[in-house]
Amino acid sequence: MTFFRVSLIFLLLAASGCRREPAPVVGENLRVDGARALALTGQFVALGPKPAGSPAGLQAAAWIAAHCRELGGAAVQVEMDAWDGPTPLGRRSFRNVLARLPGTDSKPRILIAAHFDTKSLLASPEFAGANDSGSGVGLLLELLRVLAAAPDRTGPTLEFAFFDGEECQVDYGPSDGLHGSRRLAGHIAAEKRAAQYRAMILLDMIGDRNLGLALPADTPPALLRLLRAVAERRGTADRIGLRTTVMLDDHVPFQELGIPAIDLIDFDYGPGNSWWHTNEDTLDKLSAPSLQITGDLVLGLLSELRRGPLPAPDKDSVP
Repeated sequence: MTFFRVSLIFLLLAASGCRREPAPVVGENLRVDGARALALTGQFVALGPKPAGSPAGLQAAAWIAAHCRELGGAAVQVEMDAWDGPTPLGRRSFRNVLARLPGTDSKPRILIAAHFDTKSLLASPEFAGANDSGSGVGLLLELLRVLAAAPDRTGPTLEFAFFDGEECQVDYGPSDGLHGSRRLAGHIAAEKRAAQYRAMILLDMIGDRNLGLALPADTPPALLRLLRAVAERRGTADRIGLRTTVMLDDHVPFQELGIPAIDLIDFDYGPGNSWWHTNEDTLDKLSAPSLQITGDLVLGLLSELRRGPLPAPDKDSVP
């Protein structure tokens, strides 16, 4: 991901702002297992570097697909989307892993996603990305397990996407970076299905033991309010802040389709973000409680989103 280097401001989100009328929250009692999510992260990181389009990346996609089938069981439909595409370093083969948990409503959908490729670093060829990208993969697999096992699966279909090719090889552009998210968004656009999606939730760098989720400045106000409400109930509102900047990340192609998208990201990893894209991004910098907090926020947000569509943007105001 990239960002405009403007000062980062953490704002504790106050309890004000309009809300939908209270209603029974389906699945509000669900919780992830942070230790299990960390263990899955560790197993994934142990596979080693996974640069976009590399043979190791293709093997990582197969590993993810196998774990989706194992953890989701018969309730989950898993597929691999494979394609070749141009990059600044020539054509590469990519794989997205997609898992679907059908809902009781035929059309509404919610997309939860993370990227699994790792940055190719000349100075650090063994970079395996514990936080970026391992933490997102580990937590997304744990979320799939919890939701597939839930006794009440009423509401929208849940889609889990593990994206290849988020990291750029040279510099972000039409043929460099965000390959997997652009691929899926392109399919949604071609099939005219964007209106079916209530929201897209992105997990990126969410395992930092000193967790501080910093939402991009263009986060949809309605989603921000819902997340804030969940965090207040969970007692974790102090872990959520708001940037004065926007982020270029895998949520952007879905924003461009008009799908409300929220990027849960902690872009303050180590002193001055100094562990990002370095060999310091190792498993010991992560924690089970951080994955637990983020995962439970996602479960609460999903529960809120299952109540019904978000308010129309023209009725929104900044919280």
